[in-house]
Amino acid sequence: MQGALLHSASSVVTDVALAQTHLPFAEARSWQSPGCPAQDGGSGPGMGQGWVQHAPQELASRESCQGHLRSPGVVLLAASFQMAWYTHTWMSPSDVGAGGSSLFLPGSPAPRRALVVRGCSLPIADAEKTPGYWNEGARRRLESALALQPAARRAKNIILFMGDGMGLPTMSAARIYKGQLAGGSGEESVLAMETFPHVALAKTYTIDRQVPDSAGTGTAYLCGVKANAKTLGLSGAAVYGKCRTTFGNEVDSILHRARLAGKSVGIVTTTRVQHASPGAAYAHSASRSWYADANMPKEALRDGCKDIAYQLVHNTDINVILGGGRMYMTPKRTPDPEYPEDPAQNGTRKDGLDLIAEWLNAKQGARYVWDKKGLDAVEDDSVSHLMGLFEPKDLKYELNRNASTDPSIVEMTEKAIRILRRNPNGFFLFMEGGRIDHGHHSGRAKQALMEAVMLDRAVARAGELTSPSDTLTVVTADHSHVFTFGGNTLRGTSIFGLAPKKAKDKRAYTSILYGNGPGYSIRDGARPAASLPATEDKDYRQQAAVPLETETHSGEDVVVLAQGPMAHVFHGVQEQHYIAHAMAYAACLEPYATEPGCRAARRASHGTQCSSQPLLALLALCVAAHMVGG
Repeated sequence: MQGALLHSASSVVTDVALAQTHLPFAEARSWQSPGCPAQDGGSGPGMGQGWVQHAPQELASRESCQGHLRSPGVVLLAASFQMAWYTHTWMSPSDVGAGGSSLFLPGSPAPRRALVVRGCSLPIADAEKTPGYWNEGARRRLESALALQPAARRAKNIILFMGDGMGLPTMSAARIYKGQLAGGSGEESVLAMETFPHVALAKTYTIDRQVPDSAGTGTAYLCGVKANAKTLGLSGAAVYGKCRTTFGNEVDSILHRARLAGKSVGIVTTTRVQHASPGAAYAHSASRSWYADANMPKEALRDGCKDIAYQLVHNTDINVILGGGRMYMTPKRTPDPEYPEDPAQNGTRKDGLDLIAEWLNAKQGARYVWDKKGLDAVEDDSVSHLMGLFEPKDLKYELNRNASTDPSIVEMTEKAIRILRRNPNGFFLFMEGGRIDHGHHSGRAKQALMEAVMLDRAVARAGELTSPSDTLTVVTADHSHVFTFGGNTLRGTSIFGLAPKKAKDKRAYTSILYGNGPGYSIRDGARPAASLPATEDKDYRQQAAVPLETETHSGEDVVVLAQGPMAHVFHGVQEQHYIAHAMAYAACLEPYATEPGCRAARRASHGTQCSSQPLLALLALCVAAHMVGG
């Protein structure tokens, strides 16, 4: 079928984010489900609801309706969806093109917008040409904005998602890539994080740099103070690389303060767990590069500083640690369990300590795993502490990951939440999509954008496992990159494709470009022409204007998105360290533990907690009953 068909003879919906051209759509039959509770305020006059399930085949019969396809009683959904709960509003014939339904899809923390057309189906491109399409959509968004009320209660749980290097251009490109992965044109796709109602901007500079690094920014958004670049968990009085300036200048992270308050805490990252961003959650180090004692200068060791891996085990009682970084935890020449024949992957510690063994021996109910099989096996409630180190250094890019042996960021996030949420006092989880940054540094945009898409999938999964009634979820970035996309590309062009016109040198170029980095290239005195399909390869390096070994960060503001209790305090343009203070205030953590409402919040956390799981189970039973009944 050519085009996305939207029909509402009996009110039919399709996801606008996926309703695009050039892909086949599958048939879906709808029925009423009176035994299931409505998900959108009931089934009053003018409302309909029900489960829809599609069969993987093209529509068999169609009849013409004013030049468009018509198929009464049929719901068209992208063939990738297995089932969706939908609600719709009955509309008049004059409302053609003025869509406004909600569509609940698996993996989506919020309703997705859908278009309802009365009488005939319209290709989405035609619907967009009608003023009503845009006017009605804007009106409904305005109504949602007017109905939005601050959730002034305190948060039991906090999840901080951090996309390392995920600046606004990266988010926009990832949104398009997500939509194109689903078969759409992409521009109107919606990231899960973009459904959060509260938005702010954060200024990322550090005390000493206009364009920051991940250590100084991590100290800001986790510890609540701006600091110097390349230092972790230290105030601006500390000097990079000078061990003695560490002592007396330590600042505690919100993760550490949450643990002291009785909450469970966790770290999930796609980098090594000793890397700059996660390191700011527990370490105090004058250098972000002091991963193990083997990475430290003799002077620093002599002056009494400890490496970051050592601090991971000894500074804070962290319940869940998932990421990479095995080699920094074991003695020199210790074979790696996954790569025992490769000496380059061996342990690196000179002090002879086995920090994994130390951690296991110090924790009751602790478990250590190093592959997906081991992670999947952690299901019993006796596991109170989990350490999973899945690579000697950083985890593999998603596009390179072996799905049978290596867990994804989504799987790690789910496992962490399932363990942490057992604590009646709540939890704090720091979740980093760290390899967005690495993809950009290498000039490989496809690797970076896939990492951003996976981070968004983790945001969606976390939304399914928690409730915004008691969980504050924040999504942000530490900094941006000199990454951009442009060139007057046409609607639906692959995000990795070519600009429609050649440059002044008569050579083709990609929409995505870098301001500097390894993509700079001159051959025979000229810039080489970009060409398809090479630009679609996962390891293709987009061209850069300035030759550098690695692409650099950029200094513009980053977005902060929030939902849940106290999410409304994320607003306006803020200094980056404000993020830590806003989260601490929301959860009644120091220095805001005695603020009004905190005593009542602590009492409530010990009460009976309402879970969404029984409702989900009931809905599943309803669906099964209808399927059996035909």
